[in-house]
Amino acid sequence: MEVEEDGRVRTGTVWTATTHAITAVIGSGVLALPWSLAQMGWIMGPLALVFFAYVTYYTATLLTDCYRSPDPIKGRRNYTYMHVVRACLGPREVFVCGIAQYAILWGCAIGYTITAATGMMSFKRSNCYHKNGPDAECSSSGNWFMIIVGGIEIVLSQLPNLDKVTFLSVVAAVMAFGYSFIGLYLCSIKLASNHEIRGSLSGVKAGIMGVSMSQRVWHALQALGNIAFAYTYAMLLVEIQDTLKSPPPENKTMKRATMYGITITTMFYVSLGCVGYAAFGNATPGNVLTGFREPFWLVDIANLAVVIHLIGAYQLYAQPMFAFFEKWLGSKWPTAGFFHTVYTIRLPFGSCSFQFTLCKLILRTVFVVFTTTVAMMLPFFNAILGLLGAIAFWPLTVYFPVSMYMAQAKIKRGTRKWVVLQSLSMFALMVSLVAAVGSVADIGERLRHATLFSITL
Repeated sequence: MEVEEDGRVRTGTVWTATTHAITAVIGSGVLALPWSLAQMGWIMGPLALVFFAYVTYYTATLLTDCYRSPDPIKGRRNYTYMHVVRACLGPREVFVCGIAQYAILWGCAIGYTITAATGMMSFKRSNCYHKNGPDAECSSSGNWFMIIVGGIEIVLSQLPNLDKVTFLSVVAAVMAFGYSFIGLYLCSIKLASNHEIRGSLSGVKAGIMGVSMSQRVWHALQALGNIAFAYTYAMLLVEIQDTLKSPPPENKTMKRATMYGITITTMFYVSLGCVGYAAFGNATPGNVLTGFREPFWLVDIANLAVVIHLIGAYQLYAQPMFAFFEKWLGSKWPTAGFFHTVYTIRLPFGSCSFQFTLCKLILRTVFVVFTTTVAMMLPFFNAILGLLGAIAFWPLTVYFPVSMYMAQAKIKRGTRKWVVLQSLSMFALMVSLVAAVGSVADIGERLRHATLFSITL
């Protein structure tokens, strides 16, 4: 292993980066895509999927060139997304970027907690129906399942850093492929048994199935946020790129990994979204896997894969937050033992040992407990995903990558490329605003009729 110029050893390759990328992109959002297409219809739904895929890929390629600055190949490394913002745009932009990035990372942890618990509930319900019949009472509270997810994440949160969770990304990526294929298979079987393609050009209609005109509008806008959330990736790209060894240049490797990762995930998204909508039509459930009961064993495997994937992906989003805040706190109190004294515990099996600081042990545990509590209070799957996607899409996926690239590449104001990039940014801003409005309105509507700390399928 070669030591890089900054004294660190990096072992990442295009394949490890691709697994990280797939794990970051394919998440709980994939399960909401058929529902999203149902809200938008056969015309706007597929177009939205392709649009978000292209924008995510294009802006990600711009961001890869900003990992090193001022030169994309020989410049100084920027270890995190915010380091890139500081290097390219200056310190004034860092505060806004930090709020946006870490709010979304935390929001994704909340969403993944909700969805992992939902997967456990679906697993239990599927076996209940199989054992007691389709008319049995099989509803259950999801609070205990969220607590179980939180307990697992407390243990995994003690892993050292992002570079040490590659095995989780590999397992999570395999699980993502697994439940995506199973979901696509189940939807295909249902579509074949229907002997018709369901759905409509404009999606769900107001006045049908108890959907009011206002709900119709909010859900359509929320669907944009759901699709945007499904392509959440840019905010983790720099951290993933920082695991890559060189040569070849990190930006070249990361562009290949991004192309592979987004191409593969888009194929799944379009296939599952369209086939799921064609199978269920305008009655598509918010989480497509909850629409199936048989074959129960295959549904169980899919739900189990969802749980394993999201438990692993949770750490991919949480580890950058841990690293940032622990480094910041350590710099504020450079002599405090709470942040710097390393304790070692020898484990009873093999020659393994567990090293930790009190800061790492306590603060990471508090983070997971607080995140789990918030997830238990707001168990609204589609609405939460839509709001997260809306908040993240413009600033983190479009505005900052475009602005940083223009600053580093010295794109002159008023040139053709400047106009194109600024137009893309403005359009993305409008998409984020309308998606956020729809999601907030839906959350407000649900809060009027919901019971806190109660999640049901």
